[in-house]
Amino acid sequence: MNNKTNTIKKKKKQSKTKLSFDSRIDYALILPAFLLTAIGLYAIWVAVSHDYPTQAVKMVGQQGTWIIVGVILALIVMHMDSRLLWNLTPVFYGFGLILMVLPIFFYSQSVYDLTGARNWIAFHNTNLFQPSELMKIAYILFLARIVVSFQNKLKKRYIRDDFILIGKIILATLPIAVLAALQEDFGTFMVFLAIAAGIVLVSGVSWKIILPVLTAAALVAAGIVAMVMNPDGQELLGNVFSQYQVNRFVAWLHPFEYTQTFSLQQSRALIAIGVGGLFGRGFGVANVNVPVRESDMIFTVIGEDFGFVGSTFVILLYFALIYRMIRVTFQSNNQFYIFISTGIIMMILFHVFENIGAAIGLLPLTGIPLPFISQGGSALISNIIGLGLVLSMKYNQLPEFVMVREAGRKSLENKKARLSRTSQQRVKTTGRRRSSK
Repeated sequence: MNNKTNTIKKKKKQSKTKLSFDSRIDYALILPAFLLTAIGLYAIWVAVSHDYPTQAVKMVGQQGTWIIVGVILALIVMHMDSRLLWNLTPVFYGFGLILMVLPIFFYSQSVYDLTGARNWIAFHNTNLFQPSELMKIAYILFLARIVVSFQNKLKKRYIRDDFILIGKIILATLPIAVLAALQEDFGTFMVFLAIAAGIVLVSGVSWKIILPVLTAAALVAAGIVAMVMNPDGQELLGNVFSQYQVNRFVAWLHPFEYTQTFSLQQSRALIAIGVGGLFGRGFGVANVNVPVRESDMIFTVIGEDFGFVGSTFVILLYFALIYRMIRVTFQSNNQFYIFISTGIIMMILFHVFENIGAAIGLLPLTGIPLPFISQGGSALISNIIGLGLVLSMKYNQLPEFVMVREAGRKSLENKKARLSRTSQQRVKTTGRRRSSK
């Protein structure tokens, strides 16, 4: 009899352990990220083995090492509860700003000449990491904390409160804007703007503010395109942007007119994707030499090898990843996590849209990597940490039966407190009546 009782208790304990760990991990969220990472290792191998054959094993090995580091950090983040993240957020934000100062002074001149940006910390011409990629995570956490703190203080919301919230977000973004300008890295700063836009939209800011801002942004974008198409306008833009950035706009509009100079990468990317056709040219084929295709132009390798079908499969994997993130966000009961997840979604979505859009000629080149696929440790680790943050939403959320039990316990305590107050009032009333008699 005792053995049977012990067996039942053991099974209950095992099921409870499974509920508290295994069932709280969203494997449907991990699967598309895993497949994208595997595709990335393959694409990097193909690109590097054609362009730098002696470096292929080394670069793929480095990418694998960064994946392991990212997974370890993601597991640590996943086990952090919202209170710890809340308390550490200002530290992450401040430390991220300090790191973003370093590339202004410690950068590789050769990389600066090639990309026109000083966004990598380098030592003796060896690139170490890109602080702005890690800053994106700190920025998301900081904005989420700002919005939640602001909303919790409001009893009733007016349109002036929306302006105050936007002002707080602008103040948090201003140091990053200054550092990005000093680094001459406008492309990366656009990601921060996309993150801020997504969080503002979810925060409940009135459409009376959002619509005019969107209209103004569309007019500015249209104005820039019109200026790029005019030589006088290009000269005027040169006073705001660097000539390297202006050339990227020109290359986007006229990819086959400057193929010997600044539109070489854009034109080769279009050719590589075009020759892939419907089903691609087969495994390991990368005959069209696209500059820096192992990182910014990794999608051209996929397009050339696997064609339209393979490229569509990769895009569908991103759709599946974003869908799972959105679903986890809707299921969360923690406001802080909801805004964090919104920022992560906007970060990944903008990266995918800009990178693939640039590869197929829909958007200008900005040097933004393709999440989980492009070669590079900083961006890859940042994306995996972001995935860990989204996974932590479900992992740290209490099981439903615990929430129901806690709600019942609080309801019972409130009922006892009301009964206690009622009985005390009756005793006082009775005492007053007796004393009056």
